[in-house]
Amino acid sequence: MGIMTKTTRYEIEYLAVKTVLILANLVPYRIALFLGDVIGFLGFSVVRVRRKVTLDNLRNSFGNQYSEKELRSIGCRAYRNIAKSMIEYGLFPSFRKKGLDKFISVDGIEHLQNIKNAGQGAGMFTGHFGSWELMGAYISHIGFPIEYLVGHQHNEKVNDLMNNHRTMFGIGLIEMGVAARGVFKAVKAGRMVAMLSDQDAGSDGVIVQFMGRPASTPKGPAAFAIKTGAPLACGFIVREGLRHKIHIEPLISFIPTGDKHEDVKSLTQAYTSILERYVRQYPDHWFWPHRRWKSTT
Repeated sequence: MGIMTKTTRYEIEYLAVKTVLILANLVPYRIALFLGDVIGFLGFSVVRVRRKVTLDNLRNSFGNQYSEKELRSIGCRAYRNIAKSMIEYGLFPSFRKKGLDKFISVDGIEHLQNIKNAGQGAGMFTGHFGSWELMGAYISHIGFPIEYLVGHQHNEKVNDLMNNHRTMFGIGLIEMGVAARGVFKAVKAGRMVAMLSDQDAGSDGVIVQFMGRPASTPKGPAAFAIKTGAPLACGFIVREGLRHKIHIEPLISFIPTGDKHEDVKSLTQAYTSILERYVRQYPDHWFWPHRRWKSTT
């Protein structure tokens, strides 16, 4: 049997994703989430995709706070949440028809309203936490203009599928390659720019403390906030059964000192510490399979 070509593999990946999304949009929401539960359970307990990475991350982050059994339970629930979040991402066509208001609420919406009332743009920091794509869709849906800073997937068909789903709710897209120009333009137009800044940034990152350990962290939100003078908001979405609650934190108060490196580090630490608070409160909501500390250990 010959070696599978990259083109063939990408086509299979696309067809698999497309098939799951079609099925998910044909069944009730509750059944679609059950499908996500099954996929997540299989990923953690049977296929064991990055299970060791996940459990090592959990042990190193929580120490003796949880037993091994509890850590495995958190890990499994995290995989189930990731899978359900991806299913919800795929349900955007159904959500656009049926609406989102019945199962999503927002705590701290006044912070978004203050940004809008001021007629200024802002940075929005979040992480791979909860159903993060759904959070952005709902923020846009309720009238707060938002753009995503997005990377480009190697699989072009999957990349286009993902971006088509994002734009269904009026989300603008800024590709990494033109990030600086796109972010400045969006902020000037009074739009928020959402950035996922909780993965290992290698030699390009700034070292801050996360979950009790030094971690190389993307400095984009801090650098852009300092450069543009725009406020920086933080938002996270928490799953509550079949419902979700979005939590918008008060805007981060920050006065630059003039030392660019220390200013970026200080502001990066500020929003990373907010993320840590949510991860500690909802440990099964974060993306533990990622090798978050690989550059600092």
